[in-house]
Amino acid sequence: MAWKPRRVCRCGKIISATDLCECQIRQKAEADQRRPSANDRGYDSKWKQARRSFLDKHSHCVMCGKPAVVVDHKTPHRGDKAKFWDKGNWQPLCAHHHNSSKQSQERQQ
Repeated sequence: MAWKPRRVCRCGKIISATDLCECQIRQKAEADQRRPSANDRGYDSKWKQARRSFLDKHSHCVMCGKPAVVVDHKTPHRGDKAKFWDKGNWQPLCAHHHNSSKQSQERQQ
C-alpha cells in the first residue's frame, strides 16, 4: 500500500493531506447555506452598470488615491435594498483596501 502524506486538522484529527476533514466539510456546508449568491444579493447586471458608471466618475480609492476597482458600501447594507442603491453609501476603493482594511472594519462592527 502506498504511503499518503498526512496532516493534522484544526480539530485535531489526522487526515490525508489532500482531503478535507469532516469538520471542514460541515463548516463549508453551513457557510454555503448562510450566504446567498452574489446575484441573489443584488450584484446583477443592473449593479454592474451602476458600478461602472460610479467608477467612471470616482476613479480613485478614497483611502490611498490609487485607481479604484471596487464600489464599496460604507455602511453594510445587509440585504436592505434602499441602503444597497443609496449612492451616498458608496465609496470607491482599490482592491487592497477593500479586501483588507475595509473587511477588518466590518468584522469589528
